[in-house]
Amino acid sequence: SPRSGGPWLLGLIARLLLWGSPGAWASYLRRSSSCMPIPHRMALCYDIGYSEMRIPNLLEHETMTEVIQQSSSWLPLLARECHPDARIFLCSLFAPICLDRLIYPCRSLCEAVKRSCAPVMACYGYPWPEILNCNKFPADHELCIAAVSMDENSSSRRMPRASCKDCELEEASTAREILESLCANDFAVKIRILRKNTTTTISDFDLDPSRVEVLKHGPLLRTEIPSRLQQWLDIDATCAHNIMRGTHAGVFVVSGEVQSDKVVVNKAYAWQKKNRNLHQAVRRWKHHRCPEQPG
Repeated sequence: SPRSGGPWLLGLIARLLLWGSPGAWASYLRRSSSCMPIPHRMALCYDIGYSEMRIPNLLEHETMTEVIQQSSSWLPLLARECHPDARIFLCSLFAPICLDRLIYPCRSLCEAVKRSCAPVMACYGYPWPEILNCNKFPADHELCIAAVSMDENSSSRRMPRASCKDCELEEASTAREILESLCANDFAVKIRILRKNTTTTISDFDLDPSRVEVLKHGPLLRTEIPSRLQQWLDIDATCAHNIMRGTHAGVFVVSGEVQSDKVVVNKAYAWQKKNRNLHQAVRRWKHHRCPEQPG
């Protein structure tokens, strides 16, 4: 039986109670499938909010072994945090909820996830698969699993867009290498980042405007750097998440490049006492002259 797992599940069950009996084809599919517990090994959907799923599933996987194998290939995409509803969308297909009829994801849910996640898949050379063609799924006025996150139009600023670039916290190498990195990038700043919450799958991050030290502004105006960096924190959740490494607040030296309407962070170092090379590089930066760039 489904266990309480979130408002989206309760909303779905409430809608089902108001719905008429399923059609003949849906009844046949339901009779030909069986309910099974979602196993621990199915990392994609275990603990999603309900405990049992139907097999065969909506992607026509007929054994649990096949389901686990095929679903695990989507875990790297979830790690990119390309859309907050990506897991619900995928699990509605890989591990359909065990109710009186088969419930597909709404077409709008598919389209929202595809809009955010297909570009990230393309970064790695994977097209959006035909088996997830959004036109196959029911329109929103039919019974289906709808989006859980806020309406994209009203919250586009907070809707994360994962970047193609892997962004990790750098180990502070020699002061010389750090200075060369600062010279090679358009801008470099020392900033404090705060994690706004820890309850959602995708965390929101804020820049502490009182703790912005501009080392190099490049083509940016000094006054616009805080807002540009806040924009970066808003849209590149993956990068910020990797840099923070689970901490609630931290001071970092970040450098990167300016790309038309956004900034991209290429390097990030944690400002800690043990990072003596970083401290030395920042002290020397004021008097450092970068080599002439070949032009």
